[in-house]
Amino acid sequence: MRLRADHAGSRPGAGHPEPTAVAAATPAWTSCYIRAVTDPTSGQLRWAAPQLADPFATWCRLRGELGPRVTVIDLYQLVAAGRGLRAEELTRSERELLSERALDFVWPHREIEPGSDRVHEPILVTAYDPGWPDLFVGWRARLSAALGASARRIDHIGSTAVPGLDAKPVIDIQVSVDRIEDEASYRPGLEGCHLRMRSRDDLHRYFRPALGRPRKVQVHVCQVGGAWERDHLLLRDFLRASETARVSYAGTKRAAAARWRDDRIAYTEAKTAVILDTLEAAEAWASSCGWSVIGPSI
Repeated sequence: MRLRADHAGSRPGAGHPEPTAVAAATPAWTSCYIRAVTDPTSGQLRWAAPQLADPFATWCRLRGELGPRVTVIDLYQLVAAGRGLRAEELTRSERELLSERALDFVWPHREIEPGSDRVHEPILVTAYDPGWPDLFVGWRARLSAALGASARRIDHIGSTAVPGLDAKPVIDIQVSVDRIEDEASYRPGLEGCHLRMRSRDDLHRYFRPALGRPRKVQVHVCQVGGAWERDHLLLRDFLRASETARVSYAGTKRAAAARWRDDRIAYTEAKTAVILDTLEAAEAWASSCGWSVIGPSI
C-alpha cells in the first residue's frame, strides 16, 4: 500500500466519468491543457487538449513542480485528451506502459523482480469483514516464526486493519527490519511462506503470493523507525479514530474501483488526493492527542 492517489466520479449508466465531474476533482493545472467540449456528432462531452509534443515530458515537469498530487492518472489524461478520449478509454496495455514509465520517474531506484508477474486481477472493494483481524493474526504468527529476530515489528496496516472500512479483501502486513538493504535477513523467510518479491525501492520491499496462489495477503518490508513505517501506522490509527475520514476514504475507494477496475496502478493513484488530505488531518490529530508509534498491534 503506497500512500499516494486521486478521486473520480462516474457517469450514470456507462461507468465513465463526465468531463465536468472529473474536472471538479482534478488539479487546477489541467485547465491549461485539458477542457471539455461537445462532440459535434454524438453531442456528448469529450476531453480535448492540444497535441503536446511530449505528454510524458509535460507530466514530469508538472510532477516535479507540483509534487505527488500530480498522479499517473493525470499522465493518462494528457495522452488521452490529445485524441479526444477519456483517460480510461486508453487501452489497458497503453496504460500499463505509461504507468510503468511514470513509476520509474517517481521512484528512481525502483526495480521489478523478473518473473514476478501475476495474471490480471480485477479490482474488487468489499464491505468490511470482521474476520480480517483474525487472518492477520494467523499470518503474523507464521511470519514471526519464519523471520525470527529479523522482524522488529509486524503490523496490520491498510484498510483491512480499520474496522468498518470498505477494502479490497487482501491483508496488508508491514514488517519492520533494521536494514531493508539486508534482504538476506528476511527474503528467504518470506519466500518460505510462498511470498514472492515483486519490487524494491528506497523505502520498502514489496512481497505478494507467487503466481498460482490466491492473492489474500501482501507484505511490505520497511525500515524500523522510518517515515514509511510511521506514515502507514498513523494513517491506520487516524482512520480508526475518525468516522468522517473513514466515510470519505470509503467513497473514494468505491469510485476508484468502479472507474479503474482493470488498472491496479490507477486505482491506487486515484486515492492520492484523499490520502494526502487525510495524512494532513492525521498529523494534526497526532499532535492534539499525543499519538506516537508504539508496540506492534493489530
